[in-house]
Amino acid sequence: MELTGKTLGLIGYGGIGAEMARLARGAGMKVLTWNRTARQAEGIDFVPLETLLAQSHVVSLHLLLNDETRGFLSRERIAALRPGVILVNTARGALIDEDALVEALKSGHVRHAGLDVFVTEPLPAGHPFTTLDNVTLSAHSAFRTPEASDNLIEAALTHCRRISGQG
Repeated sequence: MELTGKTLGLIGYGGIGAEMARLARGAGMKVLTWNRTARQAEGIDFVPLETLLAQSHVVSLHLLLNDETRGFLSRERIAALRPGVILVNTARGALIDEDALVEALKSGHVRHAGLDVFVTEPLPAGHPFTTLDNVTLSAHSAFRTPEASDNLIEAALTHCRRISGQG
């Protein structure tokens, strides 16, 4: 699917959500966002969750996992997604009702899922996600690039230098 002209729905708008919005806007996507607390950002439309689910061609989860967000993308909310949606979860597996997602993937209601996190990690052998052609899996490692590792090491060194008075 060509992303230019499509709508990205961001569920959660912290640092990672904001970066996703920047990248998506650069690719010519409209960005809709729902956040648990009121936010504002230039060029970003903050909308009710129901609007985001119904209108987004791609939905990306960026919520923290806590008692309020566990199972956030429930069977009912998955059913409310725009038919043919692409769903991306790099946040926490327990945000999604995995059984309902499997059913939605099998029926085609969810066109494709890109999943980096799962309720049980590592993903158990034979899990339905491993048998579906319309699922892309990574092992809770989507952020691991050589550059990301270098940046983490440099940030840690900078912090150590700062607290030791050497930087």
